[in-house]
Amino acid sequence: MEGEAMVDWSAGAAYIDGRFMPLAEARIPITEWGYRRSDVTYDVTGVFFGAFFRLDDHIARFRRSMDRMRMQPGESDAEIREVLMELVRRTGLREAYVAMDCLRSRPPRGMPMLPVNARAYLVCFAVPWVWLFSEEQQARGVHAMIAKTPRIPAASVDPTVKNFHWGDLTAALFEAQDAGFDTAVLLDGAGNVTEGPGYNVFAVIDGTVVSPPEGALEGITRQSVFELCEGLQIPCEVRPLSADELEEADEIFFSTTAGGVMPVSRLGGRILGNDRPGPISANLRETFWERRRQGWHATPVDYPSTT
Repeated sequence: MEGEAMVDWSAGAAYIDGRFMPLAEARIPITEWGYRRSDVTYDVTGVFFGAFFRLDDHIARFRRSMDRMRMQPGESDAEIREVLMELVRRTGLREAYVAMDCLRSRPPRGMPMLPVNARAYLVCFAVPWVWLFSEEQQARGVHAMIAKTPRIPAASVDPTVKNFHWGDLTAALFEAQDAGFDTAVLLDGAGNVTEGPGYNVFAVIDGTVVSPPEGALEGITRQSVFELCEGLQIPCEVRPLSADELEEADEIFFSTTAGGVMPVSRLGGRILGNDRPGPISANLRETFWERRRQGWHATPVDYPSTT
């Protein structure tokens, strides 16, 4: 214990298959299917103001994803919760990005090379908070475009299960970079909005907040937006959203764990409003963080005493 107390955890802490370690020491074998086949599901939660946000909701979604991918690590939900808590406690971070992954190993030598024969195990880490978009981007509003790259069909990869199949999302990000934008929105094969790389998409149309019903992750922050809209008496609909509707929307914003509500000020060649976040988007963003400060859906971290 004395040697462990001298370890510097401030850059991040990790947990792999039952063992805690500083982030710099975290390794997985390159032969694992989690690495070689992207045979992984994951979830991400955040700590701000010294508390997790909707921790149990994130763990419940993580468990649903693991069940869908037929992965059963040894840890229970309560044990995963304690692992995440311990990671943050060790770092001492009051603002942290906290990830939980479940990856498949590979079948033991001599066993048929089938996923049913490969063990799944838990990998988690906590690092200093990561913003998806910079403070400058948030202040002016995100500059986005609609990508030519379509989203992977849901029949092939279920978008409600967080996964590492980011080929389409990565291609869309390169499209955006090449065109001078911050990020991109992807469409499905029918030309309807799905999601972006790491966030859900919303449009404000005639005062109503609209979000797509399928083709995207069922975001925890997205659910928080629905709750905020109800509290603020802002009409909200979950329905198909075409590319044309998005391009003509009064306002656009994104939602994500790594940033909350993220207003958009440009979509392609169109400048929205006065090239700044629109009033409904800005109100939702401000309210989101104010509620967070007040302890909304918070699970405080039990940090070690410094006395």
